[in-house]
Amino acid sequence: MSKWRQTTLGKVLISGGGKIQTGPFGSQLHASDYVADGIPCIMPANMKSNRVDLSAIAYISEKDAKRLSKHLVKAGDILYSRRGDVTQKALIREAEAGYFCGTGCLLVRPGDAIDPEFLTYHLSTPTNQDWIVKQAVGATMPNLNTAILSAVPLNLPPNKDIQRRTAAILSALDAKIDCNNRINAELEAMAKTLYDYWFVQFDFPDANGKPYKSSGGKMAYNATLKREIPSGWHDSNVLAVADLLGGGTPTKKKPHYWGGDIPFFTPTDADGSIFKFSTTDYITSEGLKGSSTKLFSKHTVFITARGSVGRLVLAGVDMAMNQSCYALRAKTGISHVFLFFLAKELIHHLHVKSSGSVFDSIVSNDIELTQLAIPKSEVIEEFAAVVEPTFEKIANNTRENQQLAQLRDWLLPLLMNGQVTVA
Repeated sequence: MSKWRQTTLGKVLISGGGKIQTGPFGSQLHASDYVADGIPCIMPANMKSNRVDLSAIAYISEKDAKRLSKHLVKAGDILYSRRGDVTQKALIREAEAGYFCGTGCLLVRPGDAIDPEFLTYHLSTPTNQDWIVKQAVGATMPNLNTAILSAVPLNLPPNKDIQRRTAAILSALDAKIDCNNRINAELEAMAKTLYDYWFVQFDFPDANGKPYKSSGGKMAYNATLKREIPSGWHDSNVLAVADLLGGGTPTKKKPHYWGGDIPFFTPTDADGSIFKFSTTDYITSEGLKGSSTKLFSKHTVFITARGSVGRLVLAGVDMAMNQSCYALRAKTGISHVFLFFLAKELIHHLHVKSSGSVFDSIVSNDIELTQLAIPKSEVIEEFAAVVEPTFEKIANNTRENQQLAQLRDWLLPLLMNGQVTVA
C-alpha cells in the first residue's frame, strides 16, 4: 500500500501526453447535420456500463467528421457525459476507433502514463463517482467541465503492469456478463421468431406437424381485426389471457416503509433485461400493507406506462410495483412466455396507433381497447412447451450476471484503493 501514490487525473494525463477536451458545441454540429448512415456519433445516451451502446446511435457525414476531426476517438479514449448523469462514461474499444465524440461529451485521452481500462474502473468506484457528482456545477442540471475532471483524485499502483493485471480481474467478470447478455439476446430473438411464425404468420404446427397456414389450414375473416385468422381463434384484448393490475407507492413520510427486503419495481428498473430479480428500491412488509401497491408473483409481466413507456419486464421473484406501471398476471393455464410476447405485440400496436403523436404514456383504456388475435389454448400450450425452457436459460443467465456484477462491485473499490492486490 505504501507504494501507491495519490495524484489527480490531470497530472497523470500531462505526464503521459494525454488530455481532456470538450466535445463539439451545438453551433459546430446542428440537428440537420445528422445523416442516415456515416460515421457513428457517440452521445451520452449511447454510454451504458462503460461501453458504447450502438442500438440507437446517430451518424454524421464523412465530410463533417473530417471538418471536426479533432473529435474523432481512438481506442483507449474515455468519453464522459457532460450534462445530466455525469457518471455516465464509455471506454472506446478497437472496434469503435474512428467514431465521433458527440456534443454533450467530454473526451479523456489517457496517454502513456496509465492503463485506459484500469482508469475506467478507477473512475467507476463509488468514491470517484460521488466526488464527480458533488463537484459538478449547476443547480438544476449537473455539468462537468475539463477542470473538474482534471481534479479527480486518483490512487495509483506503482506501475502499469499492476494496473493491467488489476483491470484484467474486473474485465474478466465484465466479459462473462457481456457473453451472457449476448446469449440472452440470441435466445430472445429465437423465441420471438418462433412467436411471429406461430402467432403472426399463423404457421404453428397443424395436426400433422406441418405449418398451419402455408399447408392450407382453414382461415376465417375477422371483421374486428380486418384480416383472416385461423379458424377457431377469436379477437379480444390481452385480458382474455391475463388480469390487469395497477400499483402504488408507500409514502416517503414513513421511513419504516422503506429499506426492507421486498423489491419495488419502477420504470427506472426496466433496463432492457427480460427478467428482473432485484430493483433499485426496496420496501418493507409494513410499506406493502400501508399502501395501494401489491405483491406480484414471479412471472408477472410489468409494462412501464410512464417515463420509459412501453418497456416489458418479467418479475424473476415476487415484487411490488409503483403506479407508473401496469401488471399483467397470466390466467390459469396461460404461459407467462406467451403473455410476454403477446404484450410485446400489444405495445407494437400502440406504437403504430400513436404514429405521428407523442407516445408518452399508456392508460388502461389503451390496453383494454386494443384487439388482438387470441389463439386456441392448445396452441399456447404447445408454444410454452417449446419456449419456456429457453426463457429459463435466460433467467439463469440473468441471475448469474447479477451475482457477477455484485462480485465485481465488491472487488472494485478494494482493488482500486490497494486493499486487495494482485500478484
